[in-house]
Amino acid sequence: MLCGEGIAVTSGPAPLQARVIVVDDELAQMNALCDTLRDQVEEIVGFSSAESALAALHQRRFDLLLTDLMLPQTDGITLLRAAQQIDPDLVAIVMTGAGSIATAVEAMKAGALDYILKPFKLSVILPVLSRALAVRRLRQENAKLQGHVRERTAELELANRELQAANRELEAFSHSVSHDLRAPLRAIAGFAEVLESEHSAQWPHEVRTLFGNITTAARRMNQLISDLLRLSQLGRKPLELSDVDVDGLVREALREAGAAESGRQVELRIGPLPGCRADAALLRQVYINLLSNAFKYTRNRRPAKIEVGSERQGEETVYFVRDNGAGFDMRYADRLFGAFQRLHRAEEFEGTGVGLSLAQRIVQRHGGRIWAQAQPDQGATFFFTLPAA
Repeated sequence: MLCGEGIAVTSGPAPLQARVIVVDDELAQMNALCDTLRDQVEEIVGFSSAESALAALHQRRFDLLLTDLMLPQTDGITLLRAAQQIDPDLVAIVMTGAGSIATAVEAMKAGALDYILKPFKLSVILPVLSRALAVRRLRQENAKLQGHVRERTAELELANRELQAANRELEAFSHSVSHDLRAPLRAIAGFAEVLESEHSAQWPHEVRTLFGNITTAARRMNQLISDLLRLSQLGRKPLELSDVDVDGLVREALREAGAAESGRQVELRIGPLPGCRADAALLRQVYINLLSNAFKYTRNRRPAKIEVGSERQGEETVYFVRDNGAGFDMRYADRLFGAFQRLHRAEEFEGTGVGLSLAQRIVQRHGGRIWAQAQPDQGATFFFTLPAA
């Protein structure tokens, strides 16, 4: 069966799921090619002129254009360019005689994917068609991926703008907290100091107790504001990484955390502490927070024992701070690193519940992990990992 001018030939299930348009001004050649490919593709339509082929492309979509290089009143390259303006996804193959290979190469430069030589052999044509259709599929998938990338990029840009706006609002909030909320606290502290210095001699015991509650609450409020500011600022501060001497840093942190513990009997032990890659100031804050916890929760121990060291777990160095203090129930460990979360009553141990939250955020910003093991009244051990130096 032959396909004449503009006549479609549709076969049954075809190895190549493609709609092909053939353009050749030699009707016998065009019909022969259609007849050759009718069982190899989903649909094939033949035309003897560029004008009729372009008209068909305006009416419906095709997957592949197979055109002769030499056409009346035009040429295959001009047809190729016009066809791809109509449908950029269309792939093209040019047909040429053996003496016109240079022209076929020019056609490929103009956008054709390949060329085939006349006279045709099915064993040569089919691999060329398969390659061209595979390239078409890849182009379509790439265009779809690029569309997804553009959409995702637009979403990320919007999210980034929203994040920047949120950061500006957070900066304004921090400024307000730092200045506006602390102003009345400073007034309370100032007036309280005047009252105590000028009138406390005449106060009965009950008034002294109430006054002490006022000043204690003011100090606690001031500490809460300070901790809130540290939490809000931590995520915006860029890491300043360097090779850190952890042993020296821990000894400095011990002096600071233990400054208020003079007179207590505390057994301190410092084990091996390999260096790491970290922000030294932030790592120092981690150790100060963990050591301050250890000093606080061993206050009722005689003697108190605090150990700082490290151990190897596989390829990781795990740092730890261990104490023999009050400990806690591991059933509530998921609350341990939450901001303003406490596992002990304020009457037992002071604090705002921010220190461990800060330590966790610092460790996680470094790409590390932090966790704890404890038992009630049996002490606690806090572990964390950091990148090796």
